[in-house]
Amino acid sequence: MTRIRSVEISQVDLPPPVPRGDAIQTFVTQETPLVRIRCDDGSEGVGYSYTIGSGGSSVVALLRDHLAPRLLGRDPARIESIWRDLLFATHATSVGAITSLALAAIDTALWDWRCLRDGQPLWLAAGGARQRIPVYTTEGGWLHLATDTLVREAVLAKEQGFRGAKVKVGKPHLSEDLDRLRAVREAVGPGFELMVDANQVFNLGEALRRAPRYAELGIAWFEEPLPSEDIAGHARLAAAATLPIAVGESLYSPGQFAAYVQQGACHIVQADVARIGGITPWLKTAHLAEAHNLMVAPHFLMELQVSLCAAVPAAQWVEYIPQLDAVTTSRLLIADGQAVAPDAPGLGIAWHWPEIERRRVAFHTVS
Repeated sequence: MTRIRSVEISQVDLPPPVPRGDAIQTFVTQETPLVRIRCDDGSEGVGYSYTIGSGGSSVVALLRDHLAPRLLGRDPARIESIWRDLLFATHATSVGAITSLALAAIDTALWDWRCLRDGQPLWLAAGGARQRIPVYTTEGGWLHLATDTLVREAVLAKEQGFRGAKVKVGKPHLSEDLDRLRAVREAVGPGFELMVDANQVFNLGEALRRAPRYAELGIAWFEEPLPSEDIAGHARLAAAATLPIAVGESLYSPGQFAAYVQQGACHIVQADVARIGGITPWLKTAHLAEAHNLMVAPHFLMELQVSLCAAVPAAQWVEYIPQLDAVTTSRLLIADGQAVAPDAPGLGIAWHWPEIERRRVAFHTVS
């Protein structure tokens, strides 16, 4: 039986290729913890998670001091058992962002190991629903961009074959949001999907005021309109709105998604595979959404989410935000407006180890 012999933990910091800003934050550095498990038979698997500017060293410390030592001697094939054991070992800090991000780095490494062992790509191993998923871009829709830049980026995205684009909202006055959205809609026409994302900036009253005005422009969904802990507010908004309400990037367990679903507080599930704790809980959440006839349109991590979206029937969109180009040699393949899940065994991510080693700000081996 194969056993885990050692665990390598790294952190690399990746500045985004373009400035990224929304209604509550500016994204200046992606802190990226990586986990590399090495086994006694020479096999290995690599996983990762991320933060957008803070907390990366805390994730690394949790991995180094508390989680990685519990992997030594374990059978890497027992992914469910390991995930559950690590969750309960961190019960004092679960559910929460730091713990979920640390769990995700391990869980994705275990899935990578399994898929490499079996010679299967992740999208097949996790379900194999279909290999291609429609793709939209967020990279040209940041809140700080001028309206003419938004228009230019949306037109370019349409010309490049994207099927939609996300535009950040949350300007001080509704009229400012509407002016920007109208300009984009007029430029791209009715057949190109536009999504809006408020990044939790509104209270319920303001969200109720703005939602119908966004809906007039044929918006595909209204994302994170309220603080994520306000399930009751989301339920009231979802009941009143004439456009779909999307939530999930700030939820950290399948149970939190279940609470939203049970209260009718969302129409679109946007589970982030890192923030929810890895592939294992992401798949549970995607199947929960499917059982309730809800769409899955996950947040960020396109290099990994493309395979997860291809694995499950409920997933309808992949979000294009390049995340790992600086430390990988693989790239997301897009054809006819659809992201194509990679056929390579494992996660489908080809790591550029010399560049990772050059960019490391932390490195630890647990053995």
